[in-house]
Amino acid sequence: MIDETVEEIAEMQTHSSSVVAIKAARALLALSDREFPTVEEYVRALERNSDALRRANKSHATLQTTQREIVDRIEESDLASVAEAQTRTEEVVAEVVERVESAKVRAGGRAAELLSDGDTVFTYDYSSTVVEALEVAAAEGVSLTVYCAEARPRHLGRKMARTLAAFENFDVHLIVDGASGTFLPECDRVLVGMDCIVDDTLYNRVGTYPVAATAADVGVPVVVVGAESKIVGGGFAFENEERSVSEVIREPADGFTVENPAYDATPTRLIDRVVTDAGIREY
Repeated sequence: MIDETVEEIAEMQTHSSSVVAIKAARALLALSDREFPTVEEYVRALERNSDALRRANKSHATLQTTQREIVDRIEESDLASVAEAQTRTEEVVAEVVERVESAKVRAGGRAAELLSDGDTVFTYDYSSTVVEALEVAAAEGVSLTVYCAEARPRHLGRKMARTLAAFENFDVHLIVDGASGTFLPECDRVLVGMDCIVDDTLYNRVGTYPVAATAADVGVPVVVVGAESKIVGGGFAFENEERSVSEVIREPADGFTVENPAYDATPTRLIDRVVTDAGIREY
């Protein structure tokens, strides 16, 4: 099962990092069905399989942080038998999965507290955690004007606009990415999700950097919303992905090269706050 999960994670391109992390954490439970002569042998097997899962997709921060947490907590436990080690692993995995699953709700709830009735908000791309924050605000009767940049080339901003248009107290506008500089001066804040934050860099869907840079230039605060597990420090090297040329152009690219990176890097100096399930970080 673990080998199959490693292959599946390596091939994933559209799943959220939380889905990947949960799948990988649960894959480690396959070790509970195996026999080991000693606790040490079990822990070594746990380390080896966790390392394989982490290497399957090095760019998923939540995968990296949750796998390290599971192994570290087992290694730090005082375990008298293999059975006890397996039971403890099941407990830790359950705790980690619950926290990952509920992180979006907690982070979204915190971000919603920053929104006031009558605010104008700018969003980029589609983030389920940003949607959670706006849903909470809508449920509390907050009226908002929301500008959704379409986020070419995959146009995920269109999905955001359609989702938010369902709320009667939201005035939703879909705009082309190039018009961000026209509408940002009218906004009270920018709300975006995150793939991860590594040291002083936010990695998110390509196009986030120019939005953040423009917002900083016109004095509009940028608020990043996501799980605390997506904030990582040393030892994690983000690896960008090059997406299909067909997302950019349908006809043959004769005589020129088409570049279509999935993510870009935004310096955290352009960010005002990062809101997670654990709290709010000021930048």
